[in-house]
Amino acid sequence: MTGQLPRYRLRTRVLHWSAAAFFIGGLLSGFGIYSPWLFHWIAPLFAGGAAMRVLHPWLGLGFVLVFAGQVLNWRRLMAWTPYDTRWLRRLGRYVTNADRQEPEYVGFFNAGQKLYFWTIVASSCVFLASGIPLWFPRPFGRAAVAIGYITHDIAGLVMLVGFVVHVYEATAAVPGTFQAMIRGTVNERWALTQHPAWFRRVTRQYSRADYQRARAHRR
Repeated sequence: MTGQLPRYRLRTRVLHWSAAAFFIGGLLSGFGIYSPWLFHWIAPLFAGGAAMRVLHPWLGLGFVLVFAGQVLNWRRLMAWTPYDTRWLRRLGRYVTNADRQEPEYVGFFNAGQKLYFWTIVASSCVFLASGIPLWFPRPFGRAAVAIGYITHDIAGLVMLVGFVVHVYEATAAVPGTFQAMIRGTVNERWALTQHPAWFRRVTRQYSRADYQRARAHRR
């Protein structure tokens, strides 16, 4: 199995890498603002501390808006199913790579990917809601700002942990995943191993298309 199958459309990849760029920019600028020690290392990346403080909320807002586009793009694929609940019972085996192949019912995304996605959705909502009082403190008052600092930091940490796990799973844990988000395609062996139900569905679609083209050619 060496053939290539289409996995991610150009729109999906643009949204993904745009969200990643905004997230990394917001994360770095947030660390620079949060820590006096990190400030001296990170501020020069943003042409100084003043520019970093101005850019930080805009980078965060950019991430939320782009990620909202990805939510619209993936809302159906990320819908939870009974198969996902079943998959979670074997989460330990997935984390330890105990199985060479995913269960036959795993479709375009597995339950772990869906759980990560919806965790980022929830964290982004908290991130935005808590960031607004920090951006415009006067209308909200001290209490809202104080609560905003705490919830903003918690949401940021949750997203950071998720980001680290996401990068690991897409590179070292499951080779071929990272390349899929660059080229938009995956090889058949990867598809069969990681997403068997999706592999069967997409290959059937190609088989039908080939059959129809052959019939048209014979005519």
